Amino acid sequence: MSENKLAGRFFDAAIGLLRRVRDEESANIAAAGTAVADAVAAGGRLFAFGAGHSALPAQDVVYRAGGFALMNLLAVPGAVGVDVMPATLGSALERVDGLAGAVLDSSPAADGDVLFVISLSGRNALPVEMAAHARTLGMTVIGVTSVAYAKETRSQHSSRTFLKDHCDIVLDSKIAVGDAELTAEGVDAPFAPASTVVTSALMQAVMATAAGELAGRGIQPPLLRSGNVDGGHEWNGRVMAEYHDRIFFRH
Repeated sequence: MSENKLAGRFFDAAIGLLRRVRDEESANIAAAGTAVADAVAAGGRLFAFGAGHSALPAQDVVYRAGGFALMNLLAVPGAVGVDVMPATLGSALERVDGLAGAVLDSSPAADGDVLFVISLSGRNALPVEMAAHARTLGMTVIGVTSVAYAKETRSQHSSRTFLKDHCDIVLDSKIAVGDAELTAEGVDAPFAPASTVVTSALMQAVMATAAGELAGRGIQPPLLRSGNVDGGHEWNGRVMAEYHDRIFFRH
C-alpha cells in the first residue's frame, strides 16, 4: 500500500468536496454572509457553537487573525472538542435534553444576534435544541451540517427532527454519512475524514462574504490582525476597545 497514493486520494476527495460546496452552496453562503453583515451593521453579536469535533470549525472563526472580532464561541462545558476524560463523555452530553436551552439562557445571546450551529450529523439533542431555542429568542440561526444524515439516519432527538429543520439558513457540507473518504485493502474500516476541512472552509467563506458585504455598505468590517506582524497588537487593541460590549471571550 502506497502512503503517498493514499495522501493524494485524500487531497483529491477534499478538493472535490470543496468544489461541490463552492458551486452548490453559493446562494446559501451569500445569504449567510448577508445575515452576518446585517447583524454587525445593526449592532448585533455573532456566536458559533459546535460539539465534539464540530467545535473545531466554530473555534476556527473566533479570535483569529483575519477574522471578525465580534465572533464569540458559545461553549457547552464538556462538549468543546475532546476536552473531557473520558472522551466518550462529550458524545454522551450531546444527547442530553435541556442542556442547550440552559446554556443559551445563561449566555449573552439575544434577539437580533446570529448563531452558527455546527453539527455534522445534526441529529443529536444538543445541536437540535440549540437551534430551536435560539430561534425562540429571536436569533438568526445558520446551520452547518451534512444534509445526507437527515436522509440516511434517524434523529436522536425526541422530536425526530434534525438541525436543518430549525435553521433560517442551512449550509450543506456534502459530507457522506460516516465521514471517511477512503477505503483500502487491508484496512477494515473507512478512514480519512474531511468534515473539518470542508466545514472550516464553509465558515471562512461566509465570513469573507460578510466582510465584502459590509465594505459595500461603507462599513469597515471589525477584523483582527495577526499579533505576529508589527502593529498587530495595537490594531487589535483598538478594535476590541471599540467593540468591547459585543465581545465575550477573554481579551
